Amino acid sequence: MSDNNATGLRDFIDWVQQRNPHEPEFNQAVRELASDIYPMYTEHQGWRAAKVLERLSEADRIITFRVCWEDDHGEVQVNRGWRVQHCGAIGPYKGGVRFHRTVTVSVLKFLAFEQTFKNALTGLPIGGGKGGSDFDPSGRSEREIMRFCQAFMDELYRHIGENTDVPAGDINVGRREIGYLFGHYRRLVNTFSGALTGKDIEFGGSHVRMEATGYGLIYFLRCMLAQREQELDGLSIAISGAGNVALHAAQKATHLGAKVVTLSSSQGTLFSKQGIPCEAIDRAIEQSGSTTDVLKTIQSDCGGDWLKDEKPWGQRCDVALPCATQNEIDADDAQALADSHCQIVAEGANMPCTEDATRLFKENKILHAPGKASNAGGVALSGLEMAQNASFSRWDQEQLNDKLLEIMQDIHAQCIQHAGDEDSYKDYHRGANIAAFQRVANAVMAQGVG
Repeated sequence: MSDNNATGLRDFIDWVQQRNPHEPEFNQAVRELASDIYPMYTEHQGWRAAKVLERLSEADRIITFRVCWEDDHGEVQVNRGWRVQHCGAIGPYKGGVRFHRTVTVSVLKFLAFEQTFKNALTGLPIGGGKGGSDFDPSGRSEREIMRFCQAFMDELYRHIGENTDVPAGDINVGRREIGYLFGHYRRLVNTFSGALTGKDIEFGGSHVRMEATGYGLIYFLRCMLAQREQELDGLSIAISGAGNVALHAAQKATHLGAKVVTLSSSQGTLFSKQGIPCEAIDRAIEQSGSTTDVLKTIQSDCGGDWLKDEKPWGQRCDVALPCATQNEIDADDAQALADSHCQIVAEGANMPCTEDATRLFKENKILHAPGKASNAGGVALSGLEMAQNASFSRWDQEQLNDKLLEIMQDIHAQCIQHAGDEDSYKDYHRGANIAAFQRVANAVMAQGVG
């Protein structure tokens, strides 16, 4: 990068940070994308004149609202709700709803920002958004969760719709919660439409939706391995998390002959040197309860060691798949993976690696796929669910799985096209960011200033 470009990039990053103080997750997401695309951006006079990068560092709108509801004891509870509609230049806003005590504006802004570029990579006509609440569903009864979902939708319904904004599930928002949200939306607007995705198959949901992010992650991983003329069969894989993405990634990986040696929760890591059997993973997918409970059940089924308060990254593996939460892999974890001769890191979560970890992976020539590319399978299937809803049709499982595979292969091809080739090292971060930014920036430019 030239000195002028480096100065311009620093000035832009400083400008973003001054406008968004106390929002570390959002600033990190913008900084990582801008660092990759800035040389290309400065060469495009039209983008610069229209200040496309500056415009894309601001959400179209951020909606904040109060959520009041009654618990089972008749006591009124007050939570906050948000919907960040980041960019609708390519299509209706699309992104999940998260219910968790750690939800903040910074987290939702970073997720919506990333979602914009992730959705662009799918090739589908969908923009980027994200929403949620600081509501903590743990320990709440079924009826309390239903009442909260209905109170949340009492405000959200004004801002969504099949051609406006189409929310989906995320952390603590699965099919049950989507059912409550959709049911209340339908009653409020008196319309049955594809205004939410992730629904049950009986009322407009799609086959493969639950599996899509985890399966898509493995399809992307296979493409990365093919670049090195390798196969998944026989490789050891360390996976973090034990939720939907982690378990379905583990399931598909074991079906294809890999050995999954870890799953984890916030309480610790389950490690099995011989690999966790596919039958145990299949049973875990059907189990309800906390991730720690799921892991304890797997351990009772097939053994393994419970490493209390430890992350998975200290274990020997060929491939690491962080599928838990943002910034879960720091510099020490990255160095541990490098020391154990890990070859590939592919993100199943959104931005699970710190900037220092990403730098260490590159220095050690570890292939590293960003979440906006490798975990795009979930939103790809959501987009296909929207298409089915719009046409009042239902596609079968094989057809959808083939479409998912095709989309993930296309995303990989886009990354490779723009990744560069430094000593045969493919920079997937650079490739994904450039490919996605080009599509979004061109759409923004074509629609004028506004």
